[in-house]
Amino acid sequence: MKAVISKNELVSLIGKIQSIVANKPAIPALSNILIEAVDDQLILSATDLTTSMRCYAEAKVIEEGSIALPAKRFFQLIRELTSPQIKISMKTPELVEITSISSLFKINGMQKSEFPSLPDVAGAMQIRIPSNKLKEMITKTYFAAAREDSRYVLNGIYLNINNSKATLIGTDGKRLSKITSMIDVDRSFQGSYILPLKASEEMIKMLSDDEQMVNFSLMHDKVFLEKGNLTLITKLLSGEYPDVERVIPENTPIQVKLHREELITLLRQVSLFTTDSSSSVRFIFDESELRLTATSSNIGEGNVSMPVDFSHERFEIAFNPHYFMDILRHSKDETINFALQDSFNPGIITDSSSALFVIMPMRLNELSQSIEDANQDTVLT
Repeated sequence: MKAVISKNELVSLIGKIQSIVANKPAIPALSNILIEAVDDQLILSATDLTTSMRCYAEAKVIEEGSIALPAKRFFQLIRELTSPQIKISMKTPELVEITSISSLFKINGMQKSEFPSLPDVAGAMQIRIPSNKLKEMITKTYFAAAREDSRYVLNGIYLNINNSKATLIGTDGKRLSKITSMIDVDRSFQGSYILPLKASEEMIKMLSDDEQMVNFSLMHDKVFLEKGNLTLITKLLSGEYPDVERVIPENTPIQVKLHREELITLLRQVSLFTTDSSSSVRFIFDESELRLTATSSNIGEGNVSMPVDFSHERFEIAFNPHYFMDILRHSKDETINFALQDSFNPGIITDSSSALFVIMPMRLNELSQSIEDANQDTVLT
């Protein structure tokens, strides 16, 4: 292998792929990155056996070939070089030379045959979808998914495709986010998949906010995302996702519109009077006002209020302020609609998009005004 490539191009590839490389891999080969010089392209590949990425850039390929190099050391070296052009030459199947102006570096590596092969997209169901649409759907559900739940499937985003409609759901049992959108796929195609969180995060980074079309391809155990010079491949989580939609209340007689930014500001203020063991804020709707209160015997008490158009009888409910703010930050409108059934069932937050957010209330202690004494919450799943 012998190739010459722009340093800026190579640094750009490194920036896109470095997060895939495992920090402390069980298999030594996984700490490497595969470099291939083929057809006037330099191709970089990395994998942790669950999530894989391949990216490429134009290069002057003098001699085709491939080698796997220690990723961290290779990345650090390339970033330190000052020459606009970098020459990569393979001297033996396990040794490469990196040349830059008057500098010469030799790095030991391993043969391509020792590096895990990346899955093939052949046979997958390909869906063409605008980048900004897919990014919005993943972003609005990713944040609500569990991170280290014993129920393994909750540590991912649920994707269901049916009747040319895609539905994504993320939940950690305390909050839930759901978004639906029509997609360009045959109406007869249907399937359910669970996307791992690491792959979902990488997809968000890959996708842009424009309408550039990307390829989103599905197999029974893998998903592929192709955008420009990047391809992301991930194994899907196995298992049955719980029927979480059953917890979404159908009857919500209490409806109120809330100014999103103002509510975020007030929640940030009053949440300063909560603790890890007492993370609860009371929402008290009374006439044309919403009051937010938090009390801690160790800290003190916080009380804030905002005007609202509320015509029902006095109503009180409690929520985790951080979960509530997470939902508000993933909405996009100036105002949101907050729908409630009673003090014990989930609240529903919607805006002008197709997203729907559900948040479980904290249990109110009828014998005490102290939230700290009543910090037991119910769950969605």
